[in-house]
Amino acid sequence: MDILMLSNGKIAGNEHVMGFASEAIVEQVKRTGARNWVLIPYAVIRSSHDDRVAMVQQTFDALGLDCHVSGLHQADDPVAALKAADGILVSGGNTWVLNKTLHDLGLVGPIRKAVLDSGVPYIGWSAGTNITCPTIRTTNDMPIITGAVLPSLNLVPFQINPHYLEAKVEGHNGETRDERIQEFLEVNKHEPVVGIPEGTWLHLHDGKLSYHCANGKDLKLFSYDSEPVYYSAHQDIQFLMEHSC
Repeated sequence: MDILMLSNGKIAGNEHVMGFASEAIVEQVKRTGARNWVLIPYAVIRSSHDDRVAMVQQTFDALGLDCHVSGLHQADDPVAALKAADGILVSGGNTWVLNKTLHDLGLVGPIRKAVLDSGVPYIGWSAGTNITCPTIRTTNDMPIITGAVLPSLNLVPFQINPHYLEAKVEGHNGETRDERIQEFLEVNKHEPVVGIPEGTWLHLHDGKLSYHCANGKDLKLFSYDSEPVYYSAHQDIQFLMEHSC
């Protein structure tokens, strides 16, 4: 396995999507030799899927990588396109739409098989990171569709909250992000939640999990009946892979 799970697509000062994790992406491409990448753009709602493919292609080009990005939405046979791909990219957007579309098209099994059995590298951000969890119950997105589906790819055995923000907005009297996650834990006591702020990512390589950041921000781990714990880049978080939801 070689999975990059980015909190978000862009941060201030980065011209290209995923630019803050450029070094990790270059290393992954060189390590795996992946050249033919397929982008899953189903989470994209407010712009075209074709534009998102072009955006990601620009990132690879800017990094000097000899890679070709195609959109899974353009494939006559999405399952065959996944089998033929050297790498899988999953764009951010609305997690509910993304996850339901993957289930509707019968793509959950083929993606898991490619990543877990064939070792096809995977890069996701935001919604693309949400779906690596056992379920998408810790997404920040609204369920803007009916018939929403919760189980997801289950590539990692814990829940992730991308775009994690430790803040209380002045004048806002609703729950903070921390309070929402604590509510999740009250109902799901045995399912820890990893909050990854903007500009950070998780990397799972051959079963070894690590945390990285482009801005010095720490990961925040939430567990039931315990105070949250912060982890900085390079600290050992491998114990999370031993968890069973």
